[in-house]
Amino acid sequence: MTASDSLILGAYFFILTILAIYGTHRHFLVYLHKKYRDQADPQPLGTLACLPKVTIQLPIYNEMYVVDRLVHAVCRIDYPRELLQIQLLDDSTDETQQIAQLVVQRYANQGFDIDYVHRDDRTGYKAGALEAAMPQASGEFIAIFDADFIPTSDFLMRCLPHFSDPKVAVVQARWGHINEAYSVLTRVQAIMLDGHFILEHGPRFRSGRFWNFNGTAGMWRRQAIVDAGGWEHDTITEDMDLSYRAQMRGWRFVFLRNLVEPAEVPVEMNAFKSQQHRWAKGATQVCRKVLPQVLRSDLPLPIKVEAFFHLTGNFNFLLMVALSLLMFPAMVIRYNMGWYEMLLIDVPMFFAATWGVCNFYIVSQREIHTDWVSRLKYLPVLMSIGIGLSVNNGRAVVEALFDKKSEFTRTPKYGIERSSDDWVSKKYRQSVLIQPLVELGLGLYFTATVFYALANGIYGTVPFLVMFQFGFLYTGLMSVVQQYAGSVVLKTEVAGGK
Repeated sequence: MTASDSLILGAYFFILTILAIYGTHRHFLVYLHKKYRDQADPQPLGTLACLPKVTIQLPIYNEMYVVDRLVHAVCRIDYPRELLQIQLLDDSTDETQQIAQLVVQRYANQGFDIDYVHRDDRTGYKAGALEAAMPQASGEFIAIFDADFIPTSDFLMRCLPHFSDPKVAVVQARWGHINEAYSVLTRVQAIMLDGHFILEHGPRFRSGRFWNFNGTAGMWRRQAIVDAGGWEHDTITEDMDLSYRAQMRGWRFVFLRNLVEPAEVPVEMNAFKSQQHRWAKGATQVCRKVLPQVLRSDLPLPIKVEAFFHLTGNFNFLLMVALSLLMFPAMVIRYNMGWYEMLLIDVPMFFAATWGVCNFYIVSQREIHTDWVSRLKYLPVLMSIGIGLSVNNGRAVVEALFDKKSEFTRTPKYGIERSSDDWVSKKYRQSVLIQPLVELGLGLYFTATVFYALANGIYGTVPFLVMFQFGFLYTGLMSVVQQYAGSVVLKTEVAGGK
């Protein structure tokens, strides 16, 4: 074996080992879930002496298709009007401004304390809008909903009793999915989000470890925001940043698994990628900012360990890109050394790296859905899309590591609730040129790798190779096809209008 062969195999096994460790951590989260699964949603320590003043903040940016739906739902929340303030924080630059002003005026005429707050300068993006609105917020507690949500009417009355504990800073609800059945992509996203809430938030909360407010569908104690230093915008996941700073100050967070707030998940691949890129980049920025403080603190070791896995998880996408490039040469080298050794070592390591993720999502679906078995057919697609996202999210991690500044790119919402709803003819699609070509290139690379494995009888590796092949081809092709389809429709409409 040559020196270059040794280098390739060394890097290959190093990456597989790291991924296997993170896969094992998924098993640990499942263990924590099972350990504390008999605990129902926490009961409030007591009741508030009287209903407090509450401010609901609705940060939006170019949300012409959903802003009316959002405000309508918020104004239907069951709470005394004299104790409720609503702030529509609009940084929009398009006709959303006019739509938002009209809906605010409509509900103001009905007696709601609702304000339209517009900024021409998007400094700090969402965090900047929340920060700028704080002086005008009159509530002792502040609830936040993004534009893609449809808040339930009992949200405030179910959250507020938990603040009878003076150390509770946040009450977070679980996200629902109003358009889950729209496509395979929306089905996969729903499973991903269910896993996040059920097997990340739940076990971390119940075991006393740190976790994060999700930026929406939750409520803050105003005092906790101020005590933790307020909204800062040196990261693009201001929610995670503030969450860690608040918990390091001793504040407690409460997760209500059975309080589900419906939301629209992205129906278009480039919108989904944009959301995932923002989350991956922001989490890596928070990792750089707060993880050293957590590790240097006198916090208990379990909190430090879990914070490490939580905040460094996105580095796996970079490892997945490197692994993708190494798989074919490593397979050729290993095959020439003997197929038996390959099956004895490579396949078990791949299984260790992937089974933890599979089990993670299987358990989460079984926990909250009676039809969980039928949902498992989407699991191979979920695994493949997770691999296909590695270029997109790996780029986000690199940008965060090298402190590349970028705009807060919000996820387009199209008001999609039913299978018959159309998004193709609507605005806000994002143009992505180079990245899908890289993904398609990797998809073709793995197509050749699959043929090599079949031709040489290396059948044990084929299922793993096909996941990589499908993942890259699917994310790349969907990006190109959906972007092109939308562009053609818009050009046709413009030409017809002329």
